[in-house]
Amino acid sequence: MIELLCISATAKWALIIAGIVLALIIIFAIVYISLKNSLIRVVNQTEESWAGIDVYLKKRYDLIPNLVEVVKGYAKHESEVLEKVIEARNFAKAAKGDAKIAAEKEFGSQLTTMLNFVTEQYPDLKADRNFIDLSNSLKSIENDLAQARKYYNGNCRNYNNKIQLFPTSMVARRMGLAKRSYFELDSEEERRAPQVKF
Repeated sequence: MIELLCISATAKWALIIAGIVLALIIIFAIVYISLKNSLIRVVNQTEESWAGIDVYLKKRYDLIPNLVEVVKGYAKHESEVLEKVIEARNFAKAAKGDAKIAAEKEFGSQLTTMLNFVTEQYPDLKADRNFIDLSNSLKSIENDLAQARKYYNGNCRNYNNKIQLFPTSMVARRMGLAKRSYFELDSEEERRAPQVKF
């Protein structure tokens, strides 16, 4: 009888230990799933904000050929400047990931250079209705694009924080998530406001 009580006491402790282990496994699984879901949400939000930038970039890409055609009418012999803009546009349009950020910077720089150069060389262009409409559309798209970049950078910050802070960093590592680059300017010249004269 004493042996039976000892066995049952031992079995009782084994059941308690097994119950504790099972409870810990369940708690770990719930925490892991919760952390993974929060990471998936922030990944999707960051990708969605990048897609928003793509929408405005597409609008800008579609507008540039029209602007270039109007400018060509005034500046037939300035083809080198126009070709650089088209080349930068095509390169930026084809780029992916972090390379797209660098290509966009170059494209924006070429576009500003073209607009400054042409409007200084051809003051009559400032009065052309098509040029004015296209310039206003470009200005609007650039403002929308700046807001989309700001939204992306905010989501990028949240994403980077999430994958670097403990304990989500352990789950992020298992998911293969890497730090994302911000959409930012590299040079001091780009940080200054462009002087576009119309």
